[in-house]
Amino acid sequence: MSEKILNILLVEDDYLDIMNVERELKKIGLTQPLHVARNGREALKMLRGEGVPRITPAPKVILLDINMPKMNGMEFLTELRHDPEFSHIPVFIMTTSNEETDRMAAQKLQVSGYILKPLSFENFDNNLSSLDSFSLFLDLIKLK
Repeated sequence: MSEKILNILLVEDDYLDIMNVERELKKIGLTQPLHVARNGREALKMLRGEGVPRITPAPKVILLDINMPKMNGMEFLTELRHDPEFSHIPVFIMTTSNEETDRMAAQKLQVSGYILKPLSFENFDNNLSSLDSFSLFLDLIKLK
């Protein structure tokens, strides 16, 4: 019996934040593939297989930064939610933004959670990152 592949897509342009996510996922024992896109356009190409290898199977979850060049997180999320093939994928916003307008816009686009950077599974006391968001994220990435 082969191990089920569970892909995660991280859409993030900051190298240090990418390293932090990789480190935190390793801490919780996740060994499944983490695919990294540096902006929304690159992420859509990876999902659709346009000019780059397609992520197969489609990601189980997407971790998404808001502030990126070329196509920001909200633009990507809008495009994702209009694509029937990918609109069901749970998306967790990861950001340093304290802007209520960003949170409201993300909620309108059906995000699964809003996590304040830096990502840490050990620190749930931040009022913008809810324990529910972390718990849901962990439930989604666990193989059952």
